Amino acid sequence: MQADFPFHVDERGRSASTTDDEHIRDMVEQVLLTAPGERVNRPTFGSGLLQLVFAPSSDALAAATQLTVQAALQEWLGDLVEIKDVTVDAVDSSLTTAVTYVIRRTQEQRVETFVRDA
Repeated sequence: MQADFPFHVDERGRSASTTDDEHIRDMVEQVLLTAPGERVNRPTFGSGLLQLVFAPSSDALAAATQLTVQAALQEWLGDLVEIKDVTVDAVDSSLTTAVTYVIRRTQEQRVETFVRDA
């Protein structure tokens, strides 16, 4: 069992915990939603994905963002997962990201979708 993210207290009044697979999902979300330079002592951690919400939409920007996000996930979580696909869609002020990955420990493929509104 791992500590759940974001930190919260469970119904027993203890630090909430989660399964290993859900912990990996939480870590994927952390990489996606953290901007490089935001973490002390880890200046390259994150993907810069949220900047896309405010950028003018274009196919070139979407392609570049997908590659950047995939590279960040591979760099920070490559020992835990193999990233198969990343799709990023920005519509108005909403950003939808789908990440397909294989958990290396179990070889289970997962698809997680993250939606963020500005």
